[in-house]
Amino acid sequence: MILLRTEALAKTFTLHLQGGTRIPVLTAVELVLREGECLALTGPSGAGKSTLLRSLYGNYRADGGRILVRHDGDMVDLAAVEPRTVLAVRERTLGYVSQFLRVVPRVAALDLVAEMAGRNAEPGEARRRAAALLLRLNVPARLHRLPPATFSGGEQQRVNLARGFIGGHPVLLLDEPTASLDDTNRDIVIDLIRETKRGGVGIVGIFHDGIVREAVADRIFPVLPLQDAA
Repeated sequence: MILLRTEALAKTFTLHLQGGTRIPVLTAVELVLREGECLALTGPSGAGKSTLLRSLYGNYRADGGRILVRHDGDMVDLAAVEPRTVLAVRERTLGYVSQFLRVVPRVAALDLVAEMAGRNAEPGEARRRAAALLLRLNVPARLHRLPPATFSGGEQQRVNLARGFIGGHPVLLLDEPTASLDDTNRDIVIDLIRETKRGGVGIVGIFHDGIVREAVADRIFPVLPLQDAA
């Protein structure tokens, strides 16, 4: 079953401080994601991989084409719906793990993860699941009740990963999920991705680490600079 599809997706950035210069980044992108598969975006730096991922999540508004996501049984076009619908899709259908954790002051790591456990999760169960996932990602229990502002980059990334994986979204977008991790924690994330796929979740990710990409990707989707793709 198709979970996510783009049709003629296009994105152009306008540089208002440079006389309105327009820079096309994506054009005519045709992408298909099915349940239980991982699609790896590849291409040189600056080609538009992160722009594509952020467009799929609705952080960047598409300038053309459609972004169809299977949400509550229907295909919803994120490029055309109102912001409230985008938020509903993110809550129930579309998860996203960025490279960096947005640190919330004075909020404990455990609470940051538990709040993403699902809108129907009982608070106690959400916290138990959050604690178990943080421990699996080698975030020690002594850190669970501390705000992540003082954590190392790798610890913050593991908190961020826990927030993404605990939600149970049918579609998960991953932007360099292992960039700050050592080999041991990288292998844990590989196992998490494989388990998530076996549960039917579709994943679109950017994996610059070739070991991770080879371990989890079912298909490669090349993203090339427009001058090279022409």
